[in-house]
Parts: sequence; structure tokens; C-alpha cells
Amino acid sequence: MASYGGSSAASSGSRTNGLAIASLCCGIVGLFILNIVLGPVAIVLGAVALRQAAVRNGAGMAKAGIVLGVIDVVLWLVLLAVAASNGGFSWYVGG
Repeated sequence: MASYGGSSAASSGSRTNGLAIASLCCGIVGLFILNIVLGPVAIVLGAVALRQAAVRNGAGMAKAGIVLGVIDVVLWLVLLAVAASNGGFSWYVGG
């Protein structure tokens, strides 16, 4: 007898790890906005997903998330160095 609301596709154990997907998404979004926040988040989520890679699929996505997280942090450091060499951040409002 089939269970109520269940499907054979949902019960198969070949689903991708959600942490690996979240790590990859944080790494990609971090390239554009909030890279100092999303970079370390992508690194941590990717590391946890790699530990779970034996049980669930997604090791490639987890590695990509870690790499993108490192790129996010390096990008933030480069932008910080460029801003510091130009005299810091300044907001010019008005004419």
C-alpha cells in the first residue's frame, strides 16, 4: 500500500544536499552584494556539506561554494585596499 502524499521520487536517497546548494548560492550572490557576509557563510556551509558528502550528493557544489566564498572574501579585501589607497569612502551628495 502506498503512503499518503508520498512519491517514489521523493523517497529515493539521491537528493542533492541542501547545504551544498545554499553554499553555492551564497557564493554566487556574494560576488555582487554583501561579499564580506556571504563569503564566510558560503565557506562554512560548504565545509559542512563536504562532511555530509558521503551520505548525500553535492560534493561538487560544496567545493564550488567554498571556492566562491574565498573569492568573495579576497574581493572584499581588494576593494577595501583600493578604497583605503584612494583616501577612504566618501559619499558626495549635492551639487
